[in-house]
Parts: sequence; C-alpha cells; structure tokens
Amino acid sequence: MRCFRAFLRRLRQRDQSGSISMMFVVLMAGFAIMTGLVVDGIGRLQAEQRLDAIAQEAARAGGQAINPGAAVSGQRIYVTPAAAEAAADSYLSQVGMSGTVTVSANGEEVTVTVHATYQPLFLGAFGLGPWALAGTGSATLVAGVVGP
Repeated sequence: MRCFRAFLRRLRQRDQSGSISMMFVVLMAGFAIMTGLVVDGIGRLQAEQRLDAIAQEAARAGGQAINPGAAVSGQRIYVTPAAAEAAADSYLSQVGMSGTVTVSANGEEVTVTVHATYQPLFLGAFGLGPWALAGTGSATLVAGVVGP
C-alpha cells in the first residue's frame, strides 16, 4: 500500500504540459484528411456526372444525323456514321472537350466516350492526383411510338 501511494504521489508531481497540444495536432491532421476525402470525393463524383452528361448530349447530337433518304421513304431509320461522328464531335468541341464516337454496325446506336482529369483540392497536398476520369453516353434510335 505504501508503494502504491508513493506511485500516485509521483504521478501527481509529473509535468503534463504539452500533451494536449500533441493530441490537438494528431486530431487536426485526421480532421484535415477526412475533410479532404469528403470534398475531393464529392468533386470527383460531380466531375464524373458532368462527363456522363456531356457524353450523353454528344451521343444525342450524333443520333440526330439520320439518313434522310431511308427515313423519308419509310425504310429502316439509321444514322450515317460520318455525319453522326461529325455532329457528336461538333458538340464536344462546343463544350471544350474531345472524345471518341462509335456508331454501331446497323447504324442505330451512337456511343460517345470522353476523358478528363480531376485535380483534387485537398488531397493533392498529400501527393494524390490527378485522377483520370471517363464519361460514356449512348443514344439508340427508336422508330414509332414507344409506350410508357
């Protein structure tokens, strides 16, 4: 018992200055990393959604380049590959992007893929990034009325 009391006395006399500041540094570093993950994660998701939207709109623009002769005569509706690629590329250049345009063999589907990079705001300070992103969109030609 005497030994335990002496141990407690020594603990009370020990200087604890500076221990809170070290804990603060560790907690703030963790908080900064968590903030970076949230902010940069949301930024990356928004950039990917934007790329998907741009690719989808470019595919729609390419899907409107239908072959007029076949459409007017009542034959099968399809796009002219060169015209569809030109229309999709034109849309992409208007929004300041570039990508690849693919037209299916039967000419009824246009697929566009765009690529970009995302530079993280917070995590870039820790050496992460830039991240390569891709967005894809497609348009399928439909003739006639399609039910709900």
